[in-house]
Amino acid sequence: MGEFLIVVLVAVVLIGGGVLVSRRAALAQRQRQLAELESQVSAVKKVADEDVTKFGEELQMLDTDVAGHALDEAMQQDYARALDAYEDAKLSLDAVTKPDEIKHVTEILEDGRYAIACVKARVAGRPLPQKRPPCFFNPQHGPSTENVSWAPPGGSPRDVPACAADAERVKVGADPYIRTVAVGAQRVPYWQGGPAYQPYAQGYYNNWRGSDMLTGMMLGGLLFGGGNMFQGIGEGIGAIGEGIGGMFDGIGEGIGDIGEGIGDMFGGFFD
Repeated sequence: MGEFLIVVLVAVVLIGGGVLVSRRAALAQRQRQLAELESQVSAVKKVADEDVTKFGEELQMLDTDVAGHALDEAMQQDYARALDAYEDAKLSLDAVTKPDEIKHVTEILEDGRYAIACVKARVAGRPLPQKRPPCFFNPQHGPSTENVSWAPPGGSPRDVPACAADAERVKVGADPYIRTVAVGAQRVPYWQGGPAYQPYAQGYYNNWRGSDMLTGMMLGGLLFGGGNMFQGIGEGIGAIGEGIGGMFDGIGEGIGDIGEGIGDMFGGFFD
């Protein structure tokens, strides 16, 4: 009888130890995934913050452009729209807690930069600029002025929207000024930054999805193809959680079965 009880106690201890080890391993894996996600969110928020800061600098220069000019109602509206975009972008960036929310910041900046372009056109007495996608090479450059044929290193030529300055560089065979982001120890074009930068780019170009102005753009795959990595991570974490729950349920049921078996055995023993 004593030897049997020892065997039962050892079995219970082993099962309990296995449950504890499995739980710790699952929690450690989840913590690693969440830490990686937090790191990616932090990185893309930093990039968006740089864009907001750059937009603020453009507004300061706009003050110089409009100085000494009488602002009619239309110009005042465009100017106020640009100022509101700056404040809204800052507030939106501060409120970001999820990766997808970054696109709200860049959506605001895209609209604000067009408002700046409208103010400049009114001051100079030019027609308002056509509403176009931001410069592909660097969305900080504001609305594009035309599409140019450009080939990435080792890639095929395609039409991409470009600002006037970058369009001129491409036409003479010079390199455009490309917006780069940090990926590990390297800086790469933002469209090569991986899924972490998908929402960032989406905010700038979502309004142009399906537009002829984006035909052939390499950015199309980044923006509108392949799903959202962060959603996949979230679903994966959920699946892990369900799997862990199922595992523990199974272990619990197994312990219950063992207990019932032991009870039956003891019942038979005493009978």
